[in-house]
Amino acid sequence: MGVYEGRGQLGKSMKELMNAWLDTRSSWKDANADRFEKKHLVPLEMDLRQAVSAMDVMSQLISAIKRDCE
Repeated sequence: MGVYEGRGQLGKSMKELMNAWLDTRSSWKDANADRFEKKHLVPLEMDLRQAVSAMDVMSQLISAIKRDCE
């Protein structure tokens, strides 16, 4: 699997998770839901954004390395 494929799968999985959370959140409306979101989902989303950014950089580096080796 290449970097772009991994990036795509990661993004798709996070989108599915957030959609499932929105469905859950529509019926789970208490302080525990707020804490769960703040403790787990918000940091996960931030980590995902950093991972995607790192994967973009890695992809550019791999492309440059391939060009240099040709």
